Amino acid sequence: MSRWARALLAGVALSGAGVALAQERHVGVGRAATPAEVRAWDIDVRADFKGLPAGSGSVARGRDVWDAKCASCHGTFGESNEVFTPIVGGTTQEDIKTGRVKALLNPETPRSTLMKLSRISTLWDYINRAMPWTAPKTLTTEEVYAVTAYVLNLGDLVPDELVLSDRNMAQVQQKLPNRNGMTREHGLWSVRGKPDVKNVACMKDCEQDVKITSALPEAAKDVHGNLADQTRGFGPVRGVQTAPSRVAQVNVAPRTGGEGTRALATESGCLACHGVSNKIVGPAFSDIAAKYKGQADSGQKLAGKVRNGSTGVWGQIPMPPQPQLKDDDIKTIVAWILSGSK
Repeated sequence: MSRWARALLAGVALSGAGVALAQERHVGVGRAATPAEVRAWDIDVRADFKGLPAGSGSVARGRDVWDAKCASCHGTFGESNEVFTPIVGGTTQEDIKTGRVKALLNPETPRSTLMKLSRISTLWDYINRAMPWTAPKTLTTEEVYAVTAYVLNLGDLVPDELVLSDRNMAQVQQKLPNRNGMTREHGLWSVRGKPDVKNVACMKDCEQDVKITSALPEAAKDVHGNLADQTRGFGPVRGVQTAPSRVAQVNVAPRTGGEGTRALATESGCLACHGVSNKIVGPAFSDIAAKYKGQADSGQKLAGKVRNGSTGVWGQIPMPPQPQLKDDDIKTIVAWILSGSK
């Protein structure tokens, strides 16, 4: 049982007197959690593999599950796409020997999951809790083991015939390229010496031209629409303006035809998931137009899918319903898509 679950059980025991008092004052209100209820919450897997359920899954089985439930987001070979970062890549056989990924020393190198991963238990636990994206926690224990094995196989860490299980995961852990990459020798962990609470702020030779050190490349800033329109509308956090404002977009041209309809599609959130000529999360508008070309009722069909949502036509990722859009706006956007998005 994990430390979290033990703490919860201790809390249940300590709260027993309080629950009993509450029940005396308010009959029928509150009760102590049962051990079975606590066990239902005890799903975390520790770095030392405590908490792993008994089970196993083969690379071959993982390939089938991956193709059916994972590849639509993460790519057939874990290469992913412009929405999701790569799962595999960036590691070498020398990294597997040393347990340290050399490429991480270069800040310009794109990071994959297997480059950063130091514990297989982390990967297993995340798949078990959060995957697949459209239906989290629906994978069986066997499927979680199998998908984990397949990811490791994609990274050339384990052979095709491997069957991963709770019994051999500790041995497979020794194949991780960055298994020795985690360290506690830094300020977040170190408790040696006196804390730095008397530092004096330097007020000389200050920078006059402060530049943002973390920013999207210009070519990628507006790939998914204006970031400022996609952040929460309260609190101090605001997204950077990566496109003209909604008002400017709508007022520059009429809402029918050309740039005006594109602005309407952007405002409505369509271009956050669809590219005009490239797939993002959903298919490209050009592919949609080609699919429906020549169908007399194509406008009505597509408008219904926008209004009510759909799934299975372009893969497992669903198209969410858009009930907030006006019927006239849906018709305008659909006609624009079917005409070639020009």
